Amino acid sequence: MDVYQILITHNRPWTAREMLCVALLLAAALFAAGYLLRHQKIKPSQALAGISLVLFLSIVFGSTVFTRMPSKRQFELQLFWSWREVIVNHNRELLKENLLNCILLVPMGILFPILLHRKVTWRQGLLWGFLVSAVIETCQLVFCRGLFEWDDMIHNALGCMAGCLITNTVSVRKT
Repeated sequence: MDVYQILITHNRPWTAREMLCVALLLAAALFAAGYLLRHQKIKPSQALAGISLVLFLSIVFGSTVFTRMPSKRQFELQLFWSWREVIVNHNRELLKENLLNCILLVPMGILFPILLHRKVTWRQGLLWGFLVSAVIETCQLVFCRGLFEWDDMIHNALGCMAGCLITNTVSVRKT
């Protein structure tokens, strides 16, 4: 199953209420960014990063939790079960899923140091990625909208960490 098939199989179109919620969240972010810019509390790059992060996380939560078809409560608590499946059973679809989970929060990791206007250590990137992923996975468990698993949290956290390292490396080369 390719990424498009996964999206149309597991995700329904956004409702008007969901789009309104995202629009209100984005409007609040725009208002906050404008206020902070006007009072010279942040730089324009920080405002753009903050607004982009709100929009990105809205899309991530929408596609991973809120637009998924409800099912039964599912969880996999065995650590690295997905890699065992990939290595032992040569499960290529699960390998693709693992790699996609690794890159899911890379944009968040890229935006985070720009938002804070400072370098973010790999540990901080890993922690923030893990926390955001834990919220996603917990929502999936509570709302019966996917499989709660530790592997996803680790993969997402690694992706966020990688994004932070990318921005840190690029910002070092610019100076």
